[in-house]
Amino acid sequence: MSNLAARRGFRTALVTGASSGLGREFARMLRAEGLEVWGTSRDAARVPTAEGFRALALEVGEAASVRTAVEQFRREAGGAPDVLVNNAGAGVFAALARFPEEEVSGQLRVLLEGPAVLTRAFWPEMLARGRGAVVNVASLAAEFPLPCLSLYSAAKAGLAAFSQALMIEAAGRGVQVVDFQPGDFRTAFNRAARRPEGAEAWEQRAWARFEQLLENGPAPDRAARDLRHALLGGRSGTFATGDFFQTTVAPLAQRLFGRAVVRWFMRKYYRLDG
Repeated sequence: MSNLAARRGFRTALVTGASSGLGREFARMLRAEGLEVWGTSRDAARVPTAEGFRALALEVGEAASVRTAVEQFRREAGGAPDVLVNNAGAGVFAALARFPEEEVSGQLRVLLEGPAVLTRAFWPEMLARGRGAVVNVASLAAEFPLPCLSLYSAAKAGLAAFSQALMIEAAGRGVQVVDFQPGDFRTAFNRAARRPEGAEAWEQRAWARFEQLLENGPAPDRAARDLRHALLGGRSGTFATGDFFQTTVAPLAQRLFGRAVVRWFMRKYYRLDG
């Protein structure tokens, strides 16, 4: 079975948020596929150290940090990556009425602006050489927004739309754009999510449901296998990954019954009515 290095001619990859969760599994998968992988984290020491891995310090929501990381990558890799995976991010779990004002722009910087700026830094070179792949890790929350994760859901929807626009720009030019939409996986997302104090009872019930989904979700290596399949296919498009209900049943229900019914179900599932 050929790997990404042999089939697609990929040699280098840059994965943001590679110190844990899905990002770490994406980095491991790409290394196993024969690529040299640069992984980023706010603390570069947290990135796995092994042959074929290199660590970059990156705060994806800070423009200066993005510029520094791009310059370092170019020096070490000799140009743009063959595969760019925009994965880094974390959520703020709070009802909008209690949502910290500074976190509104913070969520958009980390989850939308940062990936856009990082992609733009390498995009012209990828198009000019006619080879490469940009993977924007959005979320099924782009299609099914979550209560108490309104800004997270909005940013991920924006990232998915950004990917769609890039697909149009890149059509016929050799660069694959992947709008990758994971559902709930067993990662440390819930431990990394920020939760302002003073949550009301209904928010606490919603949080308990959310944690239950994460605990019962698939292991992160499933997402890595699905991403590998998408990259091997070479086609731009939207690719969902997660359990059967989230990736198949929920989209089908939304097509058949409409968004209003799905919103009703979400309220019941997250126990927002008490």
